[in-house]
Amino acid sequence: MFDAETTALLRAVLEEVCENISLYETGARAHVASKILEAAANGQLSIDDLKAAGHKALNAPTM
Repeated sequence: MFDAETTALLRAVLEEVCENISLYETGARAHVASKILEAAANGQLSIDDLKAAGHKALNAPTM
């Protein structure tokens, strides 16, 4: 789906956004990852856009 360089960028952004989330909180990390991937799939490939998507996912209200 993405080339190696983009995949590395996505992983780096995910790790940065989730730096304060335990590795054991897989649901939260998966949610953030899905939102970052969604942004990338929609053409938002700048670091700032990807980080914004990740932070927005973290700060989204829960039901």
